[in-house]
Amino acid sequence: MAYDDPKTPFLPVNDRSQPSSPPPPPFSLKSMATLKNFCILLGPLLCAVICLCVTFDGPTTSRNMLAVTAWVFAWWLTEAVPMPITSIAPLFLFPLFGIASADGVARSYMDDVVTLLLGSFMLVLAVERYNVHRRLALNITLRFCGEPVSPPFLLLGICATTAFVSMWMHNVACAVMMMPVATGILQRLPVNPTDGSARAATPINNFCRAVVLGVTYAAPIGGMSTLTGTGVNLILAAIWKSSFPEAKPISFNTWFFFGFPLALLIFLALWVILCLLYLSKGSSMALAAYLDKAHLKRELDILGPMAFAEKMVLAVFGTTIALWMTRSITEDIPGWGALFHGRAGDGTVSVMVATLLFILPNGKQKGEKLMDWNECKKLPWNIILLLGAGFAIADGMQSSGLADILSKALDFLEQVPYIAIAPVVCLISAIITEFITSNDAAATLVVPLLSQMARTVNVHPLALMVPGAIGSQLAFMLPTGTPPNIVGLTTGHIDIMDMMKTGLLLKIVGTAIVSLLMPTLGAYVFGTKGGLQ
Repeated sequence: MAYDDPKTPFLPVNDRSQPSSPPPPPFSLKSMATLKNFCILLGPLLCAVICLCVTFDGPTTSRNMLAVTAWVFAWWLTEAVPMPITSIAPLFLFPLFGIASADGVARSYMDDVVTLLLGSFMLVLAVERYNVHRRLALNITLRFCGEPVSPPFLLLGICATTAFVSMWMHNVACAVMMMPVATGILQRLPVNPTDGSARAATPINNFCRAVVLGVTYAAPIGGMSTLTGTGVNLILAAIWKSSFPEAKPISFNTWFFFGFPLALLIFLALWVILCLLYLSKGSSMALAAYLDKAHLKRELDILGPMAFAEKMVLAVFGTTIALWMTRSITEDIPGWGALFHGRAGDGTVSVMVATLLFILPNGKQKGEKLMDWNECKKLPWNIILLLGAGFAIADGMQSSGLADILSKALDFLEQVPYIAIAPVVCLISAIITEFITSNDAAATLVVPLLSQMARTVNVHPLALMVPGAIGSQLAFMLPTGTPPNIVGLTTGHIDIMDMMKTGLLLKIVGTAIVSLLMPTLGAYVFGTKGGLQ
């Protein structure tokens, strides 16, 4: 309706000459008895049952926090209410149940990691606006597709590129940035949907599944390599330094000597699992018609030389990575962050660079910038709000006293033999991440509990803390486990069953690799054979 036209009435006028629409069916209680409405009621019902039937020795806020967590996760898992709306539910549930003030819970939604994600998404939108991802996709395909096409080798190239980028930037930002590159390759393929969102198990559709799952999982795996690659690693280093200030801190190099071999083995396991599950013998023939090298070269030539705007976006992207890498390097080389006394974070860099996109010219028209606000209407607020909800729940568990109660539930680890500590702690942390909260929130919850427990257990604290931190990153089965999972699911090429099937295998293999490396390589790198020195 043209509201700016003065002749057009603001409210619609009934035209008696037009046939009236049939009246709506009469309301009945039977029409309300649907599965979706039951799932909507499930959250409040679980909350009420916990409030009435569960008692803790601690404060009542701990019981209320458990009840609210059950409510929120019931809606997340059933998707009875849209995920972004469920993600903002703590904003009214926490104050009503006395867990936190309105201002207190709102601050969780603008954590430094959330601003990191927000700025990174704006940078990704700039990459997509100037088709930088398409140029990158064509170059990766040319380098790795082979002659004739080798689907396993092409999959390895895409996943390895994602893992490498994730080593130097936050894994969430990496997944958001590399997914358009991957889907840019898949746009060349005729993907045939069947009914709804399900897709037929053809070689091409299975290859699309493998690529999307590969990028989704390679981002967090690559982030395990470096101390700055994922928020969990930084959380571990910070908690270790605050809990044991007299001990040697976990430096960038120390973590790399352990994290890189760990990530490499898990990455190779991911590639093998994807090849076995999704790449059949007929994949090469099915893809050959669409990924011909000569055709790809022609398409790359059509793009022509890089325009000024593309070069500027790449320069901004490179500057962002350099600033992330050099903000905090080692204890001996503190990085540029020391100039600001530690007040600047990765989110500071992300938002600052995003601001530059609205200032720098794109060289096309006079006064036109690299980005405008209309492009930012595409920002995936569902992911941003989900991450904020994860931080809110983690903060609520700490402030309500629920974290202390959960720590007592882990006392049985004192009786576990040393050789079994790594897999047990890793599995517990992975389960908490998968079903209860995000990986950053799980690490924030579990790692301090393990550091406290290590004071009474006759093992080195890092023998508990490192597997706990790594286990919280093995969230591969459900979309709510970690934001990269949501990024992969929103492409439409995979569904939850694909994630559960692949993720379960990867979680088992990842736990086994951690269990093998921690008593061997970990004992050498971290010196965990004896107690804390």
